[in-house]
Amino acid sequence: MASNQKAFEEIFPFETKKPTAQDRIDKEYYRKRLAAYLKDPEFRAIEGFPIGSDEAILELSDPPFYTACPNPFLPEILEQWQQERQVLRRELGLPDDSDISKSEKAYKREPFAADVSEGKNDPIYNAHSYHTKVPHKAIMRYILHYTDPGDVVFDGFCGTGMTGVAAQLCGDKKTVESLGYRVDQKGRIYEGKKLISMLGARKVVLNDLSPAATFIAYNYNTPVDAVAFEKEAKRILMELEQECGWMYETWHPHVDNHQRVKGKINYTVWSDVFHCPNCGNEMVFWDVAVDQAQKTIKDIWDCPGCGSLLSKSPKRSSGALKVERVMDKLFDRALNETITQARQVPVLINYSLGKKRYEKQPDKADLDLIKKIDESDIPYSFPTNKLPVGDKTSEPIRIGMTHVHHFYTKRNLFVSALIKNAMSSLHRSYQLRWSVIFQSICGSLSTKLTRYNMGKRGNGPLSGTLYVASLVAEANVLTLMGGKIKDFLFDPKTITKASSIVECKSSGNSLNQKGSMDYIFIDPPFGGNLMYSELNFLWESWLGVLTAIAQEAIISKEQRKNLIDYQILIQASFSVCFDLLKPGRWMTVEFHNSQNSVWNAIQEAIQQAGFVIADVRTLDKQQTTFKQVTTNAAVKQDLIISAYKPHASFEQQFEIQGGSVQGAWEFVRQHLDQLPMPGIIDGIVEMQAERTPYLLYDRMLAFHLTRGLTIPLDSSEFYRGLSDRFLTRDGMAFTNAQANAYDEQRLLAEKVEQLSLFVSDENSTRQWLRIELDTDAGNGPQTYAELQPKFLKQLHQSRFEQLPELLEILKENFLLDDQDRWYVPDLNKQADLEALRTASLLREFNQFIQGKGKIRAFRSEAVKAGFSKAWREHDYNLIVRVAERLPEQALQEDPQLKVYVDNARGRARLEPKQELLF
Repeated sequence: MASNQKAFEEIFPFETKKPTAQDRIDKEYYRKRLAAYLKDPEFRAIEGFPIGSDEAILELSDPPFYTACPNPFLPEILEQWQQERQVLRRELGLPDDSDISKSEKAYKREPFAADVSEGKNDPIYNAHSYHTKVPHKAIMRYILHYTDPGDVVFDGFCGTGMTGVAAQLCGDKKTVESLGYRVDQKGRIYEGKKLISMLGARKVVLNDLSPAATFIAYNYNTPVDAVAFEKEAKRILMELEQECGWMYETWHPHVDNHQRVKGKINYTVWSDVFHCPNCGNEMVFWDVAVDQAQKTIKDIWDCPGCGSLLSKSPKRSSGALKVERVMDKLFDRALNETITQARQVPVLINYSLGKKRYEKQPDKADLDLIKKIDESDIPYSFPTNKLPVGDKTSEPIRIGMTHVHHFYTKRNLFVSALIKNAMSSLHRSYQLRWSVIFQSICGSLSTKLTRYNMGKRGNGPLSGTLYVASLVAEANVLTLMGGKIKDFLFDPKTITKASSIVECKSSGNSLNQKGSMDYIFIDPPFGGNLMYSELNFLWESWLGVLTAIAQEAIISKEQRKNLIDYQILIQASFSVCFDLLKPGRWMTVEFHNSQNSVWNAIQEAIQQAGFVIADVRTLDKQQTTFKQVTTNAAVKQDLIISAYKPHASFEQQFEIQGGSVQGAWEFVRQHLDQLPMPGIIDGIVEMQAERTPYLLYDRMLAFHLTRGLTIPLDSSEFYRGLSDRFLTRDGMAFTNAQANAYDEQRLLAEKVEQLSLFVSDENSTRQWLRIELDTDAGNGPQTYAELQPKFLKQLHQSRFEQLPELLEILKENFLLDDQDRWYVPDLNKQADLEALRTASLLREFNQFIQGKGKIRAFRSEAVKAGFSKAWREHDYNLIVRVAERLPEQALQEDPQLKVYVDNARGRARLEPKQELLF
């Protein structure tokens, strides 16, 4: 253990600089300024301003670099950083990018994707058990790819601040080399023989709505004198042990043994008590449902009173009756009122004597000790906040755990309050570090949320919930605190307070710092996966500052936020990101997808904000490789979305040309310039989906729709024009220069990778057929008999899709050769087919205009064709009227339909015009 610690310290040297007198003066100066801001009603009216008193916010803050509220010092710090950045660029010999025109010439990057799970076993990552976080080593690869030393990185959903740690550790040679890169004497970073970046810390702005999250982020990104802090912390722990260590003592082997000695309790197991619905007999869950020899829990057991089969959650076929918890009326001293709460009793004590561990049933002395503590008053303050009614709080509220202090046994509440109180005896520079260590245990590990793991390693809470199990482990809080102190001694020499800004507010609130960020990495909330404000409530209650939930970007039944509300909130955040980012720069969105509708909402929100998506990839966890996402049905995968902000020169030109044919082709040209070139892996060319005609058309379409512009080209005109203006290779479009480079590279490859597609509707069926019938990318021309079995294997039809027969799709989009094999027509013939198909689709769409009532299933391509024509004719009401007849879920799950409808709703007139579209 000692050798490991030594090695760890060599990797992460500790900050040993003592604060100077000037440092202390500056701190007091900024604290006074922050106190003045907190008195200003307009400042407190900023969206997402946390709930807390001036005193609580000041106590938690360390201005100017960290405020537990919006950071009013951000503009002046950013101004200083920009000056330092230009000096550093000159020193490193990097191109001058001080104005927009110079920046466009100086900066060029391609989309990038790396494993977001890399580094999950790192001690920094594991120090705090926050709900979700991307390991800093994974983020480092992105920052090194997209930025130079001194650049400013933004994370609007920072969580624990791993983006900040990553940005600063880009200046630590050993950490960079641990990623497999080579760093030369001049600080140049190589991947193999390719120069990819420069060694040097990046600056970072970290924002989150949660006070708990930003407090953790501050501590991760702020150095302390680790040696002095550890010495002080151990001194306080010894004092705490002297004051309340007796609470965690037990007699070995038991109280009645004449040779008894005192052992130290590691944890005490508490069990629910249930009653039989048949005979009313009360039973301890531990006694009736636990096989203590096998260390397993029974799903069904016999009632000791009447023999009935019982279960907590009986299956219909089991014949068992459902038991209910025994509820007791208790007097709550903290609330000064009688409450009703589920009964739990101690059933097992795990303790240590020397280096050996033992287990015993609680004896009389143990029960007397618990009774003594339960009947005592706690002389220190502790939170008694009432739980909000929420999606995750209903379970604890149902069993009588209605307030924060109910999540603790009296013993652990007493010791937790004492630990919190002890913070005041520390030097101010160490108080916040002590507080975050306490915070890392007080919200889960020291509470009744800690499930007993049947004697196996790792008692702990069920992630992402406030679930209270029938067997909980009451940990020794003093032991937990001592262990966590070691976990938080991780300050690398490259982490400095002056390199990160941390603030607490809504990410949808503008910073008024347009064009100040060089790169953005964000890991936004995933719809309704996690209820952050509820899960953070215990932590934040101890901190004294709570999340303002109105701006929380989640889907929540209790907060009355549906998918549309979620998209509005998340889009506001992306709009701020768009304003902050410099033109021509990149944003990476790491997103764990669980529902197509949420994924589509995220994708549309990114595009509505003004970004252009250039690459979407998913991590193949079995092969640990990235695969491109080419359809809308990317369910339950970690997605990496790469999006860019168009260059200012293009935006200025597009203001003049927008909605014209020339403007559309100029968009395609600049978009192709931003896309990655296909690579070669093991002799196989990696197919770039974003370069395929159908995805280029989708991006052009979305770019015009989100800006409210007329779409100047239909799909047939687009496909024909694409072949006239650009070069096509292996089903991918290139500019002339790109095609020459690709031709040289193609000579080194054996074949082209075949894109994998999730076939769910007519559009994805057409895409799959184009690839399958392509001579280079697929298997070439094939008969219907050869195609049909393959198609049926790939098909996962949407329940709203009225999918035409495969033969009909083939007839509308492909041609037959003299051997009855279907093949992909050349672009001119394909355009003619597309025109005939569109006319047919519009005739089908006309039925939706004339009809009334809800449409349960429909041909989505017909609706898209009708919407496209209505948009060109500015008949937004027609789009809205037809959309109201379609299933809402169908709209949410089809991004192209969704973008038409969402943009039309904002432009629709009160009186729709009636017309036929053929």
